[in-house]
Amino acid sequence: MSETVPVFVEPSPVVRRVPIDRPWHWLAAGWRDLRAASGVAVAYGGMIVLASAVLLFVLVAGGHSALILPLAAGFLLVAPVLAAGLYETSRRLASGQPVSLAAALAGFRANASQIGLIGVLLLIIHLAWMRIAFLLFALLVGDAPPELDRVVTEVLLSARGLPLLVVGTVVGGALAGVTFVVSVISIPMLLDRDINVFAAIATSVVAVRANPVPMALWAAIIVAFTIFGLATLTLGLAIVLPLLGHASWHAYRDLVE
Repeated sequence: MSETVPVFVEPSPVVRRVPIDRPWHWLAAGWRDLRAASGVAVAYGGMIVLASAVLLFVLVAGGHSALILPLAAGFLLVAPVLAAGLYETSRRLASGQPVSLAAALAGFRANASQIGLIGVLLLIIHLAWMRIAFLLFALLVGDAPPELDRVVTEVLLSARGLPLLVVGTVVGGALAGVTFVVSVISIPMLLDRDINVFAAIATSVVAVRANPVPMALWAAIIVAFTIFGLATLTLGLAIVLPLLGHASWHAYRDLVE
């Protein structure tokens, strides 16, 4: 029988300890849900790709392409909230209810105030990342951020861009880590249960603390898949986001009794 770790003094919620390789089971379960609700996944992923394309067009047309790189790097900070409809789809599949895009989007209304609160928290973290990214560029490079067509030559392949890459990766990774710890369990839990945001975040923190190696592997999988999705000019997100969203639901169900 698996070990359990209580979050509060009360007997519920309770967090399970899971084997190291468990994230691969979550990914496989997410793939099964994606196939079972392929129409919803394609529509949901397509909406994300379309919204990304519109944002890219607006930024480029408005002469703000320098914002594209930090925005893309910060996608991981807001993705957990964007996937709420996918959690709802997996919940419906597990309970034998019909699934549809409308039902998925209605998932945002479940415990809406508490999901909204954590959404605001993640948005604040994302805005903080944007400000920090521009501040680091000013401090370490000394110029205004270059437009997108000069990023490779002036940042990625430049000697003066190396400190920015190192420090930016460390700072961005720290913010992404905080986001992962507070949201990996809390958002699907808020959708599934009548619970407040503080209890949900506490459960998420305890789940990560009780399963450091499996959750580190799960975080690495999420980062790798998301980088792939973004590297394909966001087209890969049409599959990556639904897959990770469904898998995250199974992570929650596996980790919380």
